[in-house]
Amino acid sequence: MNIPFLDHWRKRHEPEPTGSPLVAAFDRDPGGAGELLAECELLRARVAEAGVALDDTPRSLEELDQLPPRWRDDPEELPWIGNDAGLYLGTVIVRNVPGARWQVWPNGGPVVRLASGREIQVVEAGLDWAVTGSPELSQVYAEAAEY
Repeated sequence: MNIPFLDHWRKRHEPEPTGSPLVAAFDRDPGGAGELLAECELLRARVAEAGVALDDTPRSLEELDQLPPRWRDDPEELPWIGNDAGLYLGTVIVRNVPGARWQVWPNGGPVVRLASGREIQVVEAGLDWAVTGSPELSQVYAEAAEY
């Protein structure tokens, strides 16, 4: 049945297809969204308790790699620490490797794209590091800096 006013009503009231909120934030303000990714509040708080200051340098990644993995004792906190570690790794790469920048996949997953076009799945690397200690964050950074 063709009811023209109903078709018009549906167009106004159907939800618009949207991507990830992170994708939309990057579209509007890539620098601001990058700053949000750099916050990593939980990781910063936990490592500050151990006397490590995260200053967005490659050296701080080496210090993170040397910390005893006490976060593994808390299964609820573990994935959050891993996520923050990945975002922090990405922040260090973006701020220290020429041409590196944040990019967000359509599903909302942040990655770092190097000038060469290579993409580094930093959150995945951070989660692996938090769970197993490998790969070391400083090693992922060193590999990114080579490109």
